[in-house]
Amino acid sequence: MKRILLSLLLIVNVATFASAQSLTQLKREKPDLESIRRNTLDRTSPYYYPRLMAEFQRNDTLMKIDKFRHLYLGTMFQEDYNPYRSSERELQYRAVLNRSKTLTRQECDSVIVTATRSLEDNPFNLGEMVMLINALRGKGKTNLANIWQYKLNYLLMAIVSTGTGEDEENAWYIIEPQHEYVLLNMMDYIVTDHIFYDPSYEYISVRNSSGRDAGGFYFNIGPLLQEYYRKHPDEL
Repeated sequence: MKRILLSLLLIVNVATFASAQSLTQLKREKPDLESIRRNTLDRTSPYYYPRLMAEFQRNDTLMKIDKFRHLYLGTMFQEDYNPYRSSERELQYRAVLNRSKTLTRQECDSVIVTATRSLEDNPFNLGEMVMLINALRGKGKTNLANIWQYKLNYLLMAIVSTGTGEDEENAWYIIEPQHEYVLLNMMDYIVTDHIFYDPSYEYISVRNSSGRDAGGFYFNIGPLLQEYYRKHPDEL
């Protein structure tokens, strides 16, 4: 399986997703994945997955962290879930963002079209979401950019709410490998390396924005792998 490595320059001209104060106040709790699985598959639950997805796609800002946690983590229990589903469309214009921190209006138009299509295929392609926000701001579509920023913020906070990232016991849970990089970049870190630890942990080393070593963070990819291999046993 190919790891999807996002270029650090994808995170250009997009506001940091959350203040230090809001992250400090955010409740950190290891997710009860069995409870989330039951809730998101139960038609009578307020966390029923199709209902949450419809609310997410309405482009409003009413959803809060409990629903985003169920939506984000509950994605793993949907039959079409594939954490390694890459998009060839990303490659078509990733170089555009790498070439310049300021997109031309024509480049913004191209990114908006491509990112929108990609997000229709995979609503949790956070790298594409970042690029879409950047392009919308470049076109002066501030209100729409703010709506997408709200979605991105809460999806990232859903990850952060699963732990502290300080050790294996408190590792963050993700549903796609690329989300490690998007999260840390949006926290104003520069990723320098990653190490896989048995049975299912990854340690991502980072520098701060001043270039100083800032240690690293742990991610738990066990549930991700378990669901992937359950749905794709031929990959074992």
